[in-house]
Amino acid sequence: MPISVSQLPKQTWFEDYELCQWQGSWYLPPVIEGALAAQSLFEARDDDIIIASSLKVGTTWLKSLVPSILNCPQVNDDNDPLIRNNPHGVVPTLELQVFPKKQDITTLPSPRIFHTHLPYNCLPDSIKNSNCKIVYIARNPKDVFVSLWHFMNKLRTQEQGPFPIDEAFESFCNGVHFYGPYLDHVLEYWNNSRTLPNKILFLKYEEMRRNPREHVGKLASFLGKSFANNEELDNVLWRSSFERLKNLEVNKSGSIFNSGFPKSSFFRLGTTGDWKNYFTPEMQERLDEVVHLKCEGSGLDLEI
Repeated sequence: MPISVSQLPKQTWFEDYELCQWQGSWYLPPVIEGALAAQSLFEARDDDIIIASSLKVGTTWLKSLVPSILNCPQVNDDNDPLIRNNPHGVVPTLELQVFPKKQDITTLPSPRIFHTHLPYNCLPDSIKNSNCKIVYIARNPKDVFVSLWHFMNKLRTQEQGPFPIDEAFESFCNGVHFYGPYLDHVLEYWNNSRTLPNKILFLKYEEMRRNPREHVGKLASFLGKSFANNEELDNVLWRSSFERLKNLEVNKSGSIFNSGFPKSSFFRLGTTGDWKNYFTPEMQERLDEVVHLKCEGSGLDLEI
């Protein structure tokens, strides 16, 4: 039976966005259309690689790392796709860029790399049922919130000014935001990664920042690649580094796929712990309680 978006529960987010609740998460109506098209039309290949993530968790980094790993050791400045295109152009998002725009992806050479922000339960069946690999990344929800707040403020006018952080925080704690609730998103991939470790690699942004060599090596191994020496690993880390990407000309001007988001907005800080500059003690206590209640007994530590 066709879904009637007009009949779905709705809430306003960030003053300007009417979100619809579908299959347990919140979306803009066009994203639901893209997700439905992906569910019915996307045919995963066994050697596809799917990067999965919620928002503001390190997606841009993964979209840089995975192609760099797969192209290693041949990649150089002449054939590095990250020099010619923003990472979000190098690795398209299924429900936003591929569908329902009907891009022809059948002619793409293997292994194909795609991304999705969709929760696990909304993934196309072909992804779940094939042998393709899923790489998921999670992040401390406090940093996720602060990064998302800054990100969305990029679309507000000077007259509007920043959206009140206390209102945005309330919505985040209630799970009402793009692809929210965040913790439901994370836990679903976490639980499936524990039962399907050969299919789903669960990464944590904080661990990758602390020890990138170890965790990028782990990512490469999961993708069936290995580095011949430390120089190859260091080259991948440099090519996908925040500092390099932020300073490439391709990321300094223009916006991402007509979204209005400046390419530069994807390279704000790239650090951990920025939440400490914005959270009141009450905010910290509130979100800590939400995380503890949601994650209790799951075995997942989000370093809150």
